[in-house]
Amino acid sequence: MNDIRRDLSPAIILGKADHAKLNALASAGLDRMPELADRLLNELDRARVVDDKKVPEDVARMGSRVTYRTNDDKEIAVTLVYPAEANIDEGKISVMTPIGTALIGLRKGQSITWRDRADKRHMLTVLDVEAPVAAE
Repeated sequence: MNDIRRDLSPAIILGKADHAKLNALASAGLDRMPELADRLLNELDRARVVDDKKVPEDVARMGSRVTYRTNDDKEIAVTLVYPAEANIDEGKISVMTPIGTALIGLRKGQSITWRDRADKRHMLTVLDVEAPVAAE
């Protein structure tokens, strides 16, 4: 595996609804999971917030199916969900995990570094984003 020496923090975009819900989720998690909640709040602080209808199709948002490549060249596809919906066997990853927090707001082609729970630095590159299916 490559040793990653510098942090990448690309510009991210979030819709107003996701931003508000994620802010409430992270704030509520400060007592139980302070490190993860703080990481998510930091990402929310640096996000460019736009009207929900103006979020580009290739931006990872809640409910998106995201395919990414890891720094050790594995391709992984996950659906970004809230903690209660997370199910690793179904490929549903919580936004309140280090990788979920790294993915939120990224566009196809962007790379970001993130730290796992052991504080080891990793990098991922978004290969594809499928917009969430609208609820009927």
